[in-house]
Amino acid sequence: MRSLSLLPTVLLSLTPLANAHFLFNYPPSLEGASIDEDKEPDAPCGAKTPNLSSDTTTTDFHVDGDFISLYAGHPQFTWLYRASVQEVSEGNWTQLFPIVQQSGLGDFCSTQVKAPKEWVGKKGVVGVAGIGGDGTLFQCAIVNFVEGTNANMPSACKNSTGVTAAYTSDADLTKLVGDHVETSPSASGTGAAPAPTTTDKTKNAGVVVRGGGGLAALGAAVVAGVMML
Repeated sequence: MRSLSLLPTVLLSLTPLANAHFLFNYPPSLEGASIDEDKEPDAPCGAKTPNLSSDTTTTDFHVDGDFISLYAGHPQFTWLYRASVQEVSEGNWTQLFPIVQQSGLGDFCSTQVKAPKEWVGKKGVVGVAGIGGDGTLFQCAIVNFVEGTNANMPSACKNSTGVTAAYTSDADLTKLVGDHVETSPSASGTGAAPAPTTTDKTKNAGVVVRGGGGLAALGAAVVAGVMML
């Protein structure tokens, strides 16, 4: 009977994951684990709009390659990763990575997400916009852009069993970048992000999975979670 008394606590701890459309786990989002799902459709960042002059809680983001980790509360999401070193109310966003479609509910992590080198030493915003069947949703994180590659994979970087991903295109998400079109990567493989590689009719989107069989390496990138095309 003692174990049953723990059930309400366990269920309460799972509530943010069960209720949120999506969570922005790394870099840590402005809202943390207390996501206001009713305001996730509010552009540009959901319930909280970042202020580069007053927000002091930041995470280093390495311009030559870092991680973005998410939790999808719907069975399919299409993701746009964008960033700005200006106040986001001005709409000056730059796309950081090819648009990725995740299939499978749960944790999802992209590796080798890059930013312009000229941003080193600047404070900025990394934003995620996702479409999962109920409109476009938004969350953001405040970061310090630093040089180099992040060699320390965060514990939040993992994929749930069965999660797959592939590069795709989405006109609605592309519009959210405005005039700052993909100065880093592109789905065609030019730019800073690694291009999708094709092996045995599979295409990967530079994602990493932890759990089950552990980490799988493919070429120079740590990759798992592939979608059959």
